[in-house]
Amino acid sequence: MSSITPCRRPRHLLALAVAAALAPLAASANPEVRDDAAVLDAVNVVGTGETRQVQALGREELARQPAGSSALKLLGKLPGVHFTSADPWGNYEWSTRLNIRGFNQNQLGFTLDGIPLGDMSYGNHNGLHISRALIAENLGFAEVSQGSGALDTASSSNLGGTVRFASRGPQAERGATLAQTVGSDDTLRTFARYDTGDLDGFSAFLSGAKHDAEKWKGYGAQDSRQVNAQARYADEAWSLGALINTSRRNETDYADLSLESARRLGMDWDNYARDWTRAIRAGFGQFSGGVNSLDDAYYLGRGLRDDNLYAVNTDIAIGDGGSFKAQVYRHTNEGQGHWVTPYSPSSATLPLSLRTTEYTIDRGGLTAGFELPLGAHTLSFGLWHEDSDHNLQRNFYFLNADTPPNRGYFYRSPDVRVFEQDFDSRTQVWYVNDRIALMDGRFTIDAGFKALDAEIEAVNRRGTRAQGRIEAKDSFLPQLGLRFEVAPGFELFGSYAENMAAFRAGVNGPFSASQSGFNAIRDTLRPETSTTFEGGLRYGNEAFQSSLTLYRVDFEDRLLTISQCAGIVGCPSVLANVGDVETSGAEAAIDWRLGGGFSLFGSLSWNSSEYASNYLDGTTLVPTDGKTVVDTPEMLANVELRYAADALEARIGMKYTDERFITFVNDSRVPDYWVTDASVSYRFGDLGLAKDLKATLNVTNLFDEDYFASVGTNGFVARDPQGLNYTLVTGAPRQVFLTLEASF
Repeated sequence: MSSITPCRRPRHLLALAVAAALAPLAASANPEVRDDAAVLDAVNVVGTGETRQVQALGREELARQPAGSSALKLLGKLPGVHFTSADPWGNYEWSTRLNIRGFNQNQLGFTLDGIPLGDMSYGNHNGLHISRALIAENLGFAEVSQGSGALDTASSSNLGGTVRFASRGPQAERGATLAQTVGSDDTLRTFARYDTGDLDGFSAFLSGAKHDAEKWKGYGAQDSRQVNAQARYADEAWSLGALINTSRRNETDYADLSLESARRLGMDWDNYARDWTRAIRAGFGQFSGGVNSLDDAYYLGRGLRDDNLYAVNTDIAIGDGGSFKAQVYRHTNEGQGHWVTPYSPSSATLPLSLRTTEYTIDRGGLTAGFELPLGAHTLSFGLWHEDSDHNLQRNFYFLNADTPPNRGYFYRSPDVRVFEQDFDSRTQVWYVNDRIALMDGRFTIDAGFKALDAEIEAVNRRGTRAQGRIEAKDSFLPQLGLRFEVAPGFELFGSYAENMAAFRAGVNGPFSASQSGFNAIRDTLRPETSTTFEGGLRYGNEAFQSSLTLYRVDFEDRLLTISQCAGIVGCPSVLANVGDVETSGAEAAIDWRLGGGFSLFGSLSWNSSEYASNYLDGTTLVPTDGKTVVDTPEMLANVELRYAADALEARIGMKYTDERFITFVNDSRVPDYWVTDASVSYRFGDLGLAKDLKATLNVTNLFDEDYFASVGTNGFVARDPQGLNYTLVTGAPRQVFLTLEASF
């Protein structure tokens, strides 16, 4: 059998290449970074001047986390943000879950330096995860808009908010940074970065990271290799920048548990690797040690991802305060998900084979925008265009009983190809906005709209999955925002936004159904939409920041992928419109410098997300009306106490996550939990050639809490009163990491 079919180059790459060549004539390495990004050191819970809820985390916050932590994990302390993962860094993608105000990760929008990251789903189809897109140490800041992102956000999935990441671009001073981390489970992480400094307007940096660690339970490595490089030339009126980011990731899966299996086998139960003999016996139904099902344990699972991200961007000053920004980007990806399955034998004597889901992505795009101040008005308008080719395959490789598949690498030439699909996606977004400043800037109005047109054409190369064409289009998605400064530091704000999500290519989209199933819904299927109202108040001064927000979201035409078999089997699914979701909530946050070196951060969130209708699973009525949305905790809380004096800084933070339902009819749930993290750092100053030598000790899950971290890893089911659905992963136990960092 042939290997993965190479993706065709996006249709407009020639035009994009021409645009890149003309960029110096028409147009900062980070076109989306705000002017004040450099001063965003810690938590900003205020978002002063914004007409909607906006909060940010900067490099000071990043420095308190274990080296290499995902930017998503940082966001988990902000109000309304629910983040979980099975590993201490938040990087293990199979388990990574981000939920904002009841919307899951696939319903949010993500960008890095203005480059769209897609919905960052595990089953790649239109982007890549932030932990692969950028080395963690190169993060400049992360900004969350919990209700709705700005109109110029390059996303087609932002029903429930956006997350904007910015990298730390080339620095004005020449120097090098070297950091080494050691810790639990043979963790060894090395980070290095060199900045050229400002050379008559030109600056650049080159950095790399090598991360190696073993799983905290079971057997298998969690390894990655990354390189980030940027260059920029800046004149008084214009700048031209470029970036290249590469990532090579090889991570071994943790076992998915069910409530019942966790009770029977324990929370630390994992896959059989490296006990190949026991896995073979289990494949023949010869269970041992409390195992009573094929789903209790597989031999091994693995995820491999190779990514390359390129961009050229420009920023040109126009007149008095105006600007033109443009960016051309390209992203290529190859990925495989491995699962040693007992459901498909390699031979009569070996009941196991390797099942893979294989992905390639080749996407290219252009973002461009103008901003023009005209008296009290600031007009902004622009576009985003992307072409993407995505290939998806499900394959089986026969194994040798004498050679267990312990090493992770890309497999070629499958023995059985179950299905293969090609997806050609085209996305276009146009936006217009007018910011009106009245009463000497005390009263601000944002009024605008965007138009989204996203089309997918699928071709079935093999198997029984669907092909055809589907389009999500709306030419008027309005946003309105108001902000009024009542007194210095005290603001009232409110916003209204309508959003629509494009259909998904690949896994769990409309084309994951059979052809007959797709034909049955094609003419009536509507894209998911949301309407968001939010309002609140914020107050801030040099020592104290606070915000309080109330919101209401109506989510219409929710699409649900209904599996027709166990996840490992991978048969065609059914996509159904299962009605609406109604969400109400409140969020509060403070960041308070208490004096004497102490500071206190706290956030509290209440969310009520309920299904507003029942739905049909075939001919079976599923009574979900009034039930709570799965994986949506009603209460979230974070409390963090920090102390800083001279060269010493210490922190302890506690996070509370309420119970979460794991079935649509709410007959099964996981309990609530508290997790505490702590860190302490000390700056030793200069030592030999090293400048500003710093040591940081991190302890995650300080009190060694047992808890279910992520839920829904294998999807959700309507009913499961006995807790038999294998869709849970446990959180990491206490882990300890030490990082030494120095500049040269």
